[in-house]
This record gives sequence, structure tokens and C-alpha cells, in this order.
Amino acid sequence: MSDPIVAIENLSLSLVGGAGRVNILRGVDLSVEAGETLSIVGPSGAGKTTLLMVLSGLERADSGAIRVSGVDLRQLDEDGLARFRRLQIGIVFQSFHLVPTMTALENVALPLEFAGVGNAFGLAADALAATGLARRQAHFPGQLSGGEQQRVALARAFVAKPKLILADEPTGNLDRETGAMVMELLFNLQQEIGTTLILVTHDTQLAARCRRSVQMADGQLLSLAGAVA
Repeated sequence: MSDPIVAIENLSLSLVGGAGRVNILRGVDLSVEAGETLSIVGPSGAGKTTLLMVLSGLERADSGAIRVSGVDLRQLDEDGLARFRRLQIGIVFQSFHLVPTMTALENVALPLEFAGVGNAFGLAADALAATGLARRQAHFPGQLSGGEQQRVALARAFVAKPKLILADEPTGNLDRETGAMVMELLFNLQQEIGTTLILVTHDTQLAARCRRSVQMADGQLLSLAGAVA
């Protein structure tokens, strides 16, 4: 059996604020197999988004072990983490995080250009076409609807065919109908590429589309449950 794409053991993280030190993650253990779909559900402040930040290398844990795609993230410096993210991890945020002064095509091509991938704009055009935005390539984010912006974000996340997609409340800023369309697209892209998906969501129906669901509260994983794909 192959090694899991995500392997976390006894992961802890705390931050110091005005009220003193606050434990955000407390002894988290998690293993995710390649190609698996996993949802993380729980109340606000449970530590869900922070866990995704640690998985992407955007936040460093205080202690514990973390391996993603066979790489020990604790051993990488900031430049190494950035290089790792560019080709190994795709991230979809609730608030899109597109560069407002760049066209849709430029936004999608950006991570490929940073990674030195040839034909970045050709690959970006293909990714936008896969999300139904072939005719919106030259538009800036401010000229696109919320649903279109999130589809650009999906194209950017999937363009390098990463091994892991992290999606943090990707429908949080969308109406129900548009959100459903975006999620259908996300799951279709995940199946087509065969990438692993970890999805943070408050939507129980959305969570149930993943093969497994993780309940999280107070920085800890409380239970693992099967779900209907």
C-alpha cells in the first residue's frame, strides 16, 4: 500500500494575542490517501482553516509531524515551501484571492510562470476553458461575477494538476445556486485529474459528497465518519 499523501501526527499550534496564548490546534492526527476526498466540518473557530494553512505551508505548527506528498514540511524554508506549493498544492479560498490588476488568463498563468513552466498561458487558457470561461480570458476580476471569479480561482488551483487541492469554504461568498454550480465543477475537476481534495465547509450536504468527513472542534479532531460520494 502506498504512503498517504497527507500524514499528520500530534500537530499543535498556538498563537499569542491580547488574551494570552491560545491553542489553535491541539494534538491533531490525520492520514489522507491519494485521490481521496475528505471534508472537515465544525463550528467557527474550531481550527479548520488553520489546519489547511499548516497543510499548505502558509502557517508553521509549533510541534508534531507533517508530511505532504512524501515531503516533510518542517524541513523546508520559506522559499522551499513556496516552490512546493506551486506544483504540489492548489488552494481555493472563500474570497477568491485573484489579482485585481490581472486578467483571468494572467491570474491562472501566474503560478505556472513562477514555477518556470513552459507554455503557461496555453495551459491557463485550457484550464479556463475547462471551467467554461474560454470567452472571459481577457476580463479583469472586477468585470466578472462572484461565480465567475471563483471559477477562475478553480482554474488557477487545478492548472498545474497538483496532487492536493485545499478548498476553504469555496461557496461562502456565493448564492446557493451559483455555489452548487461551482462545487459541481470542483468535484468534476477532482475526478478528472484524480487529485486529493480536502474541503472545509459548514454545508453538511456538501460535506456528504466527500468519501470521508472529519468533525473538528476546539482544535481537535473528534470523529471520522464515512460519507456518500
